[in-house]
Amino acid sequence: MKDARVCLITLGVDDLSRAAAFYGALGWERTEAGSESIVFLQGERIVLALFGRRDLGKDVGVSMEGNAPYPNVTLAINLPTERHVDRLFDQALGAGAREIKRPEPAFWGGYSGYFADPDGHLWELAYNPFFKLTKRGHLDLLKTSAKAKDGDKPQDQPEDQDEA
Repeated sequence: MKDARVCLITLGVDDLSRAAAFYGALGWERTEAGSESIVFLQGERIVLALFGRRDLGKDVGVSMEGNAPYPNVTLAINLPTERHVDRLFDQALGAGAREIKRPEPAFWGGYSGYFADPDGHLWELAYNPFFKLTKRGHLDLLKTSAKAKDGDKPQDQPEDQDEA
């Protein structure tokens, strides 16, 4: 599995229902994962997360008031363990990233941290015990859903049809 991938793009939005409808109209498929404050939409080998703008700011640990230096978008890499999160976080800092939020247990039951790349783009590194990764490290919420459709393999046996 390579760490050079993007699993999830999170957009901070003002109206979660409106945003979900908009992206649904563009072909993103809503998944059963999520809550009242976040919606996950499956695309082709990538997940789009829609997070209430203020809730996302709270998760990152930055203010959403006024002209905050926060672009309302985070990129995410999901990793198989907390140890992998810590390793890649330290690797990013060593390459010139700025620490935003050191990896720690998250309120949603996983483990995550945030850094800003040299241009200020926010990246989240996360271990999510509720999202199973494929053998190549891809996130496919439709295949790993508890209520998978069309006879997909169960959550603990993700199948990966990625090309080499």
